[in-house]
Amino acid sequence: MTTDRPLRVAVIGAGPAGTYASDILSKSDIDVSIDIIERLPAPFGLVRYGVAPDHPRIKQIVVALANVLGRGDIRLLANVNIGTDLTLEDLRAHYDAVIFATGAFKDAELHIPGIELDGSFGAAEFVSWFDGHPDVPRTWPLEAKEVAVFGVGNVALDVARILAKHPKDLASTEVPANVMELLEASPVTDVHIFGRRGPAQVKFSPLELRELGHVPDVDIIVYPEDYDFDEASMEAAETNKQTKQVVKTLTDWTLREPTGASRRIHLHFLQAPHEVLGQDGKVTGVRVERTALQGDGNVKGTGEFIDYPVQAVYRAVGYYGTEIEGIPFDESRGVIANDGGRVVAGGDVVPGYYATGWIKRGPVGLIGHTKSDAQETIANLVEDAPRLYAESEAGAEQRSPDNLLRLLRSRGVDVVQWHDWELLDAHERATGEADGRERVKVVPREEMTDIALGRAHAEQ
Repeated sequence: MTTDRPLRVAVIGAGPAGTYASDILSKSDIDVSIDIIERLPAPFGLVRYGVAPDHPRIKQIVVALANVLGRGDIRLLANVNIGTDLTLEDLRAHYDAVIFATGAFKDAELHIPGIELDGSFGAAEFVSWFDGHPDVPRTWPLEAKEVAVFGVGNVALDVARILAKHPKDLASTEVPANVMELLEASPVTDVHIFGRRGPAQVKFSPLELRELGHVPDVDIIVYPEDYDFDEASMEAAETNKQTKQVVKTLTDWTLREPTGASRRIHLHFLQAPHEVLGQDGKVTGVRVERTALQGDGNVKGTGEFIDYPVQAVYRAVGYYGTEIEGIPFDESRGVIANDGGRVVAGGDVVPGYYATGWIKRGPVGLIGHTKSDAQETIANLVEDAPRLYAESEAGAEQRSPDNLLRLLRSRGVDVVQWHDWELLDAHERATGEADGRERVKVVPREEMTDIALGRAHAEQ
């Protein structure tokens, strides 16, 4: 296909999904000009604000993402919010195609009585807090001695581990100072993780689970009475490598005697959340229903209920995407309505709009799985390129990189580009080095922007 200008594409979101999609598109057969538009002053999305600070191995994904964004052929426009700084009409006027890679950061709902009580929290918001997300308050009510976590995925493990881990064992990480201060004052002694199905059905990854067993001065307790398998469970444990490793780790823990550690993480299986108990509007406990496996890995309630005294509850039952006004949204799944990454409304393709990552397929899978999403979406966009050119030629003269930047500056938007982010990155690393750490995150959004744009006060 021969044209006299590159196809202008905006990618909304500078996390793994948006960056992978941009990288794949930049290496396609079409001439393309790509802007990644990010709401926050810093890129990297889920890797920066959704991975626990004591998991530096996972955070190394930032290196690969930075290599893409720092090449120079993809432009980063951070600190730009779609809906206020730029409208959908602006995007359509300045780009031939728009790819939404906005992820899923809200907590999925858990519809049980008492979930609204004071002391009941979403795990996603807690993760954002201890990761220093600028949109989350800098304080957190860590007042509970006993805590319940509903869910058996890696996020539940992160929540339990950060709550139970002694702050001194986080001191070398990039955990923000305000988080360390509150964790040091936390009175927590026991964290209970609840899963409604059996040990062969949990969603923990083997490595994440094994790491839990190496947290200093924290006992991991698995109860033999919660440990059951049916035919489907046995088959999964025998045929699936990851399930086999998880089951082996959990089995080993059932045989381990508690060491008398000062803190404990309890893993409860075959116990489904039924109610959050409270008094005077505050959480005082949880009521769970014991379940029984049915042969196919599924469970049903037995009518036997167990109460546990806790003063805080975290639901880690999944993430939910954020709706973008004007873009078709599937509320049942929490994703942008799409077919193979092409946005659809009422079954019909909406020309020029695409989705990738968790906002496309839902919040399942690991970070690396977003690459396959991106490949499918980009393949469809490349296939659509001749039509996208034809449909947008009328306003082609407006679609230059300079025009969009001029528009943002005329609206007083403090755009953070890649070279600006490098200033903020260098500041965080220098602060970390002075503190014996790799990095200390800047948390307030205004301070992040001022440092990136060279407006920080001299005393900072």
